[in-house]
Amino acid sequence: MDGKSVSRREFLKLAGIAGATIGVAGGLGGTLAACGGAEATTTTAVKATTTAPGNTATTAAASTTTVSAGAEVGREIKVGFSSPGTGIYASFGVPDGWCVEKWNVAFKDGLVCGDGKLHPINIIVKDNQSDSNRASQVAGDLINNDKVDIVICDSTPDLVNPASDQCEAAGMPCVSNDAPWQAYFFGRNGDPKVGFKWTYHMFWGLDEIHANFLAMWAKIPNNKVVGGMWPNDADGNAWRPAWVQKFEELGGWTVVDPGAFQLGTEDYTQMISLFKKSGVEIITGVMPPPDFTNFWKQAIQQGLQPVFLTMAKALLFPQSVEALGGIAANTTTECWWSPYHPFKSSLTGETTAELAADFEKASGTQWTQPILHYALMEVVADVFKRTANIDDKEKIIEAVRTTKMDTMAGPIDFTEPVDPMGNHPVPNVYKTPQVGSQWVKGTGKWPFELKIVVNPVAPMVPVQQEVLPMPTI
Repeated sequence: MDGKSVSRREFLKLAGIAGATIGVAGGLGGTLAACGGAEATTTTAVKATTTAPGNTATTAAASTTTVSAGAEVGREIKVGFSSPGTGIYASFGVPDGWCVEKWNVAFKDGLVCGDGKLHPINIIVKDNQSDSNRASQVAGDLINNDKVDIVICDSTPDLVNPASDQCEAAGMPCVSNDAPWQAYFFGRNGDPKVGFKWTYHMFWGLDEIHANFLAMWAKIPNNKVVGGMWPNDADGNAWRPAWVQKFEELGGWTVVDPGAFQLGTEDYTQMISLFKKSGVEIITGVMPPPDFTNFWKQAIQQGLQPVFLTMAKALLFPQSVEALGGIAANTTTECWWSPYHPFKSSLTGETTAELAADFEKASGTQWTQPILHYALMEVVADVFKRTANIDDKEKIIEAVRTTKMDTMAGPIDFTEPVDPMGNHPVPNVYKTPQVGSQWVKGTGKWPFELKIVVNPVAPMVPVQQEVLPMPTI
């Protein structure tokens, strides 16, 4: 650690994800994903075709498929997938190529839908390059040029919101996850009394962040002086007022807010000096990995030694932690998917532990929380199994609206009554579980391991160990 700033390209190189693209593989074996008892007897292999530079389409069964049970072969169903293959949020997209390969296996022989026909599944993946404008353009291309039947998207409000807005405007069914629900819903000017018609989301909210972060901070004595690192982006602009309001409600807390910073800032000296002067013992925020890497290296160099460093977003990924080295030890963050969550894939029956192990074997890298993106196609498959007319977008979105199922991300139930205090807080959102976690030095293959340390709002996820103090550096 030399205190120098790190460019985005350098950060991604350190993290081992520079130039990451979404890869898909063909010719994989699989089982029939169906309802109605149809059994495939002959199929053609999965094939991959290029749609445009940097984009891929994968067909999970060809029209020559025959079914002994007599199911007629229907038209191809196109699923558009907007994913951050490159750019500042590429860490979120790391498992997406693996997800596509897993989906191809599950849908190799097609999907029997609510019309009783066996439909090939074509997943068209496009890189939104971690850019909001590009995410909007990608969604538009999928809708207008690729003529998809449904769109899936993930990875922060900056990418989910513009894609969802395009779908809402175009009357295109859309399912998303991996963006805090308040930033997703209210960031799109959603009205809780009305909601949206075409776009549905599955992810936790800031109430879960508050509960887990506060629970972790209560484990080790501190002066309750909190320094906030909230950028001028969709997440930061949602988190800042929510945290300030929360601390005001609790009383006894002091918030030191240096103001919104622009993404790409490389010199954080002014903020660090303010935190030191104010006696900050807890640093929190929601920073992208490259920005956080620069900030924390400079903070350590300049002698800032908090009791807690609890950073959302940046500390989700093992690549980010490895890029920091020893100064990442005992940092804390949220955890919204892990091998320890007690859920299974509705497509294959694999547990979260088995899915994580499969990812590590296939990629040669450590499991990462965005493996949760896998659940998107679980919902899509369930939706089409219940859609009697796949050519009618109204029927598709009605099936989305009535989704009630178990996934590897937890239960999803849009039929549950809307309750601002429950898991269905607004019409278009269902919350998935979140716990608090800490990066500790690894004892096996990986240099750091993420351990569950608190679970106040998700008791079904077991706590693995107590919170450890930050080391003195």
